[in-house]
Amino acid sequence: MDELERLTEVKLDIRWVPDGVYTDKMNTALTTNSLGKVTFVKFSDYNLVKNAIRSEAFWEIGPYLQEFPNLKNLDESILNQAAIDGKIYGLYTERPSSRQGIIIRQDWLNNLQLSKPQTLDDLYEVMRQFTYNDPDQNGVQDTIGLVDRNDLVYGVFKTLSSYFGTPNNWKIENHQIVPEFVTDEYMDTMDFMKKLYNEKLINQDFALTSKEVQRDEFIRGQAGIFIGSMTDVQRLSVEAKAQNPLAELSLINRIEGPQGYKVWSIPNYNGLYLFSKKAIKSEQELKQVLTFFDRTMDKDVANLMKYGFEGRHYQLEDGKVILPEETSQLRVHEVNPLYSLMIADFSNKNIMEVAKKEELTALADQLSEDNEHFLVNDPTVQLSSPTYDEKNVELSSIIMDATYNYILGNLDVEGFGQEVERWKRNGGELIIQEYNEAIAWDNK
Repeated sequence: MDELERLTEVKLDIRWVPDGVYTDKMNTALTTNSLGKVTFVKFSDYNLVKNAIRSEAFWEIGPYLQEFPNLKNLDESILNQAAIDGKIYGLYTERPSSRQGIIIRQDWLNNLQLSKPQTLDDLYEVMRQFTYNDPDQNGVQDTIGLVDRNDLVYGVFKTLSSYFGTPNNWKIENHQIVPEFVTDEYMDTMDFMKKLYNEKLINQDFALTSKEVQRDEFIRGQAGIFIGSMTDVQRLSVEAKAQNPLAELSLINRIEGPQGYKVWSIPNYNGLYLFSKKAIKSEQELKQVLTFFDRTMDKDVANLMKYGFEGRHYQLEDGKVILPEETSQLRVHEVNPLYSLMIADFSNKNIMEVAKKEELTALADQLSEDNEHFLVNDPTVQLSSPTYDEKNVELSSIIMDATYNYILGNLDVEGFGQEVERWKRNGGELIIQEYNEAIAWDNK
């Protein structure tokens, strides 16, 4: 941090917030008008701030980007994915279309002489054996197959649902928009999760579990499968080995479902930095803040944030970066937090190429690239629905609660259907209508 401040000539005041409470903290700051100068908004929270953006709580930065040597080269297609009413408000953090996959205890597979699962049936069988067949060989039935958290998107459910062939939020059928939760595939996913819950192959409190607790249970060897971002694998491996040196993790990205290989995707930004008009008083001050972000894309700063210090965190060989396994833990604690401050890092030509990464990191990158072959895209990403922007938080909670209650056995098929009808009555039908109008307009 000292070196980052020295190079950029900026004094930073960063408020680090745990992921599990980030959305609540951001919402509180938004409603109390107490945002800092710059606020990071996760992709999954973007709809929560769109009304505030339209109410001019944030600076429109599009007109200023051409004044900066790095910012003027930002990817126009990604800027447009995140634009509101054709205007650009945020600097994006970049990501591949899908990093989703399965992180699995390879040592448990070896102990039970099991192969990596390749189909949904295989996956179920591995979860069952991880729960009831003593995979850690300690003579006690104290493990479960899968650990999940209270998040239907970045937890297990959405990735699993894409394996079943569920649309990514919406699908277009006969020029009409259809929400994912009225499809047979969504119901199949709920039935699968319900089976895991009833057979105790998943943590019984998953609907209340935070991300931190989920990670901790996996690290401590209480569960053998973690479904989510494959890029978490290196850090999970380091922490699991600290608990048990015999722990060995591996990755799977291809699980064959009824429709072959499928995985959900999001646009190529996983969040945006937005600039508060209340905290940044003038155009001159805004330009100073943008100058910091522009500077972070220069070679010296970008490589510091990406890799740390040469000699301590990485080595250079023929102009390429070597990331040794032995400095992995140092990087996890001293460098990785700065990733979240980097904008447009994937396409930044100033970042040095890696010649050699840790094995698991390299595998995660390779499998994320492989995901590009069978992506399921959200067809509404660039469509507009004012009702969705206004009411999605309230409406999505109806479906979220209904999904959890179905899995936990508190709702049957009819009861779930009644909640879908409630969603439609409370604004869902209007969202569908607005999206259909937008599709018709696009087709013209």
